[in-house]
Amino acid sequence: MARRFLFVLGSSRSESNTEMLARRAAEQLPADVEQQWISLAEHPVPDFVDLRHDSDHTRPTEGNLALLLDATLAATDLVIASPLYWYSVSASTKRYLDHWSGWLRTPGLDFKATLAGRTLWGVTALAHREGEVADPLVGTLNNSAAYMGMRFGGVLLGNGSKPGDVLRDTEALTRAKTFFATKAPLARFPYDTE
Repeated sequence: MARRFLFVLGSSRSESNTEMLARRAAEQLPADVEQQWISLAEHPVPDFVDLRHDSDHTRPTEGNLALLLDATLAATDLVIASPLYWYSVSASTKRYLDHWSGWLRTPGLDFKATLAGRTLWGVTALAHREGEVADPLVGTLNNSAAYMGMRFGGVLLGNGSKPGDVLRDTEALTRAKTFFATKAPLARFPYDTE
């Protein structure tokens, strides 16, 4: 299967520091690698309603949920580009991930089996100099990948608060040049030592 990257942008503003950093990393991908960019600010999804004990889930066939579901299923590499908001992913990003719960229970979709073996990556900009404050965001993405049987390529961290700040983070820009070049390992939960 040819590589196909889906970039899910979770910032509340366009041309955010997170998006700028993700685009710098994406510039390094080979020309034959397909890229799809979806902004959750431009394609908002409703709050997730947990119906797992009440009724069957149905596959969305139109609107933003259908767009995101189809793009997610088609991607070999899924990049969550969310700024660090209160030490985790943004609300719009979390809402998108919450819908995975419904897609897991949609008859005939085989969502988990389809994503198994594919790769989840993260890109984030944060205002702290200490990258450890992004550990909850990293944990959210790693554990989501582990549950789905996906590979996890880690999170590309950049520093920036005001628009364009991340373009002055030379260390992050250097890491962006090789971020997607490595083969990501199979994601594991922190308690899984084997």
